[in-house]
Amino acid sequence: MPHRSCILLLCIVGSMLALEGAAMLNLTLPGQHPDPEAVVNEVHRMVNGSMARREMLLTVSSCLTGNPIDDCWKCDPDWPNNRQRLADCAIGFGQHAKGGKDGAFYVVTDSSDDDAVNPKPGTLRYAVIQNEPLWIVFPSNMKIKLSQELIFNSYKTLDGRGADVHIVGGGCITLQYISNVIIHNIHIHHCHPSGNTNVRSSPDHYGYRTLSDGDGISIFGSKDIWIDHCTLSRCKDGLIDAVMGSTGITISNNYFSHHNEVMLLGHSDDYLPDSGMQVTIAFNHFGPMLVQRMPRCRRGYIHVVNNDFTRWQMYAIGGSGEPTINSQGNRYTAPLNPFAKEVTKRVDTAEGKWKGWNWRSEGDIMVNGAFFVASGEGVEVKYEKAYSVEPKSADRISQLTMSAGVLGVAKDNSVGMWSKGPNSQGQGDGVTWLVPEYTEDYSQGSRVVLPSSLTFTLVWSFLLLFILSTVIL
Repeated sequence: MPHRSCILLLCIVGSMLALEGAAMLNLTLPGQHPDPEAVVNEVHRMVNGSMARREMLLTVSSCLTGNPIDDCWKCDPDWPNNRQRLADCAIGFGQHAKGGKDGAFYVVTDSSDDDAVNPKPGTLRYAVIQNEPLWIVFPSNMKIKLSQELIFNSYKTLDGRGADVHIVGGGCITLQYISNVIIHNIHIHHCHPSGNTNVRSSPDHYGYRTLSDGDGISIFGSKDIWIDHCTLSRCKDGLIDAVMGSTGITISNNYFSHHNEVMLLGHSDDYLPDSGMQVTIAFNHFGPMLVQRMPRCRRGYIHVVNNDFTRWQMYAIGGSGEPTINSQGNRYTAPLNPFAKEVTKRVDTAEGKWKGWNWRSEGDIMVNGAFFVASGEGVEVKYEKAYSVEPKSADRISQLTMSAGVLGVAKDNSVGMWSKGPNSQGQGDGVTWLVPEYTEDYSQGSRVVLPSSLTFTLVWSFLLLFILSTVIL
């Protein structure tokens, strides 16, 4: 009898899971905030406060920008000696990312990456696999060409301030089943697939890795992640992908360019744990030669706030699997192509199904014919106005995003030179460090290839213009 009772109980529980699986799984992700709207409102409060302080103190201090992240640390003239202050400056869903705060400083002195199983002390790979919290810094400009994907351990900060650091090559950065990582002020580009070999992930473990996708940053089953002031371009797959139950992520102040599929959030439409994914995308500049996925969302709650989108080639924000997309105070500048003016795209989903999805636009500025197709609650419900999302404040987007990307250097990762700082390797200060232009052979196929449908549209448009001009003449 007891066995039959247990079987009956399991059947009842199984039925409940089948009926309410999505709702129950929505509560299982560690780090998931129970009230995402509260996090959204807090972001607005922080922006409002920074903007108000800037306007009040503009005649006193030229340091304040109105960007709450930058104003948190950049106005400290002694910030190089207070680097870990940065860990207190995150906003949004990734605000609890500690990185290597309260840990030791690790100085990367060796830019080589010759052995993915037994990395040398002094290399970046040796630092990121350690078990203890580390705040990783660079005393000089570096180009680190990875031999395999760079697998992080938890509680690490990659702090590229004060140097010009480029990460390229195999992988590139993998955050898998870990937490509390900050990646700040790093160039990440020309990443290509690698693998089918052993790679170390901690001092105690290495294992066989199959072929990677070639993402710039791959976030897999991880939480409390903050990516800030990085410049990303020209990777084989995505520039940033977050999948498999990752949550508590903030992507801020970055500069994206020259890429097809920019950002993927969510593993698949059927992967229910991604319903608990929560991501803040703030103060980024989505720049030239981007095609699509800024981001492309599956499930989860995605807050897109105060970003500058410049002339995508297919669409800016897409999704499937019923994600919540909250777009507030962004500037969307549509491309010249008359067939690509829509900001949004519901991917492989009939209108009758996506009409109930909660996609809302508030205070967004639409330029050059751009338009956002809202749905669900966003169409009918009036949300409380916040200073940072009112249409008049969209003019301030240029102010909020003016320093997007790596600080103090050219934003385009294809540049072949950079200026040396006072503690760079070489023949003294002010010398130019030449680096060969990255080629397609080097990046193994990172060229932006237009989708066939878009290519056809552009060819047809040019052909039509040619015919019209011939007739007129």
